[in-house]
Amino acid sequence: MSDEIVPLWTGDYYNEGSGRDGIFDKLKEECGVFGVFGHPEAASISYYGLHALQHRGEESAGLCVASGAEFNYHRGMGLVKEVFDRDKLSSLQGDRSIGHVRYSTSGDSRLTNAQPLIFKYRDGDLAVATNGNIVNAPKIRRELEQSGSIFQTTSDTEVIAHLIARSSKDFVEAAKDALSQLVGGFAFLLMTNDKLLVASDPNGLRPISMARLGDAYLFSSETCAFEVVGAEIIRDIRPGEMLVLDANGLREDRYAEPQRKALCAMEYIYFARPDSDLNGSNLHAARKRMGQVMAQESFVDADVVTGVPDSSISAAIGYAEQTGIPYELGLIKNKYTGRTFIQPSQELRELGVKMKLSAVRRVVEGKRVVMIDDSIVRGTTSRRIVNLLRQAGATEVHVRITSPPFKNPCFYGIDTPDRGELIASSRSIEEICREINADSLEFLSAEGLIQAVGGDNKEDYKGGMCMACFDNDYPTRTDFNGEEKYGCTS
Repeated sequence: MSDEIVPLWTGDYYNEGSGRDGIFDKLKEECGVFGVFGHPEAASISYYGLHALQHRGEESAGLCVASGAEFNYHRGMGLVKEVFDRDKLSSLQGDRSIGHVRYSTSGDSRLTNAQPLIFKYRDGDLAVATNGNIVNAPKIRRELEQSGSIFQTTSDTEVIAHLIARSSKDFVEAAKDALSQLVGGFAFLLMTNDKLLVASDPNGLRPISMARLGDAYLFSSETCAFEVVGAEIIRDIRPGEMLVLDANGLREDRYAEPQRKALCAMEYIYFARPDSDLNGSNLHAARKRMGQVMAQESFVDADVVTGVPDSSISAAIGYAEQTGIPYELGLIKNKYTGRTFIQPSQELRELGVKMKLSAVRRVVEGKRVVMIDDSIVRGTTSRRIVNLLRQAGATEVHVRITSPPFKNPCFYGIDTPDRGELIASSRSIEEICREINADSLEFLSAEGLIQAVGGDNKEDYKGGMCMACFDNDYPTRTDFNGEEKYGCTS
């Protein structure tokens, strides 16, 4: 067989929307991955693991299971519970699996891009799933296409399969060489007919952890998925590390030397579930500390504190505890309005806001309200929520954001607008305050965020976080179209 890869599965465009929300401009994560090695019920365990990671991607879900030398797989557009049913799961027999939930930041929202991507090449079958974004994928793709490679998807993940297929080395060494050519933030799961590989980027930008369930090893973008299936957490995968699992067990290896640790700060602030742990720190506790530090930095006299559900509830509780101002459920989220709601007019758009989020009039009417949120992107969401509270009778609305101003786009797997669309990139805090119709507005300082999260040690650079979206200090090269540059060049 040639060194060209051949897809084992293709599909048609998905025409029912991308999962992007026309009402709220919250940031979107790219995806979540879950892997199992050495358990006879790998498919069922992966199903529950992916369900726990659903918040990381709602566009598509997929699962590939290996039994001996045979691959069984299924992918589809939509939520995990929509893609898989009892019959589908029962057909996925094997003791090894990799699974994926997707929100696209690189590549179109279509079925061909749903992961795991599955290929056949000279050494057998290969399945690939990743969380993150490969910054230099377009450059690698152009070079591969110029030398004869034919790509079957628009996903940046496919480049690693081509790099592996073109290598004359054995699979593990080929994977090392391929991974070493990639720049960006990523956590990879790669499965062949007899091996499972797990790898983290040299900066540890995207999270991935390991656990045990009996004699089986499990891998997940977030530890909350381990809790669901009753697994015991072992540790995070280290930056630049590659684990190899086969019939001989687990072997720790590495494909690159670790660079400065730079786990995405937005994982702490917003993306990860509050029952997950990052770097040994519980997210709920970290977000409570963010609220407490926010209260120390930006106290305002008020009657009630409320958080924008769901990610800001923990911080709101921390702010309330620190100030002594009562915490109340002033905003309620309706979880059953669907993933998309397209409005043909501004009037219906505003109605859509109320369908997804409601202010509790009996709580906020006649009150001075502190509204805690995790970030401001374009400003439209904050303005709509402030107006909801005012319409419900709040006499004052003071907005407190438990992150620094979001000024720069992300290149590592978060779907962010261009810099020109980020309200904090061109407006002062006072100007943003007026735009969102708040009585006051304050952001958590970078120092306050680091204090709240806490690094592995006091000497950690920025607490071991990537904060480029706040300060433009990117941990990797980001421009591959011209001369070598570091930092944001858009």
